Amino acid sequence: MSTVPSVHPPRLRRRRLAGLRVLVTGGSSGVGRALALALANRGGRVLAAARRADRLASLAEEAPAGSIIVEAGDVTNADFRARLCGVAAERLGGLDICASVAGSGAVGPFRDASAETLDRIMAVNFLAPADLVRRCLPLLEVAADPAIVLVGSILGHHPLPWHGEYCAAKAALRSLATTLRIELAPRNIDVLLASLGPTESEFWEGLVAGRRASWSRGRQMPATQAAAAIVAGLECRRREILPGWRAKGYALAARFAPGIVDAITARRLSGVPPGRQSPAP
Repeated sequence: MSTVPSVHPPRLRRRRLAGLRVLVTGGSSGVGRALALALANRGGRVLAAARRADRLASLAEEAPAGSIIVEAGDVTNADFRARLCGVAAERLGGLDICASVAGSGAVGPFRDASAETLDRIMAVNFLAPADLVRRCLPLLEVAADPAIVLVGSILGHHPLPWHGEYCAAKAALRSLATTLRIELAPRNIDVLLASLGPTESEFWEGLVAGRRASWSRGRQMPATQAAAAIVAGLECRRREILPGWRAKGYALAARFAPGIVDAITARRLSGVPPGRQSPAP
């Protein structure tokens, strides 16, 4: 039986980020912006993508001179994804790391949500990252030390009600990460899944539908801390990271006591008017 030949020799050492060429989506705010800066400050050459050109320009100015180039557009657009691969090839000379960070959410009972909401959430959080990775594979396969970063969520480990579309998309992304990790291992392409908990971002301001619950306004992990965890995960060749005690605690509870997680959520739901708020932590 034939097997896929290994393009690169096995690598046990830490990954050195200096000089690597990196594509980061969602680069205008939150974790995407923090990750682009962190990689640029480590000597990486970054192509940052997002919809807001003014935010991207500000990002490039803040980074070491010439370390970040930008491309404005909507990552859910197939033509834009193709353009990103072309820009990486032409302006960076190739690609070593593809980091899909862009995401968005929606809040509300699934029965009341529109088909458009489901389409948009799946497009941003799963379909676009999956297709972008597929398009980037020819560049990654010829890189010296390639990796893929997929930014997921602890809700991909165990879902919460009123976040049905988002949870489904992140669960699909987690499944894709496992699949890619096995398929791409012969080519020594690492796959890192970052399952984030509550993190500082513009996630709530950019909801596709619904609004944030009053009880979900607690302390969140700084975006810079989440980005630092992703950088460390890349350097150490980790398979998955759950930055912070909230993320780790939720994942453990979801694994060993899912019924308790559901019971706590149901108790919160019982006192909330239907369709008004979210029980998210």
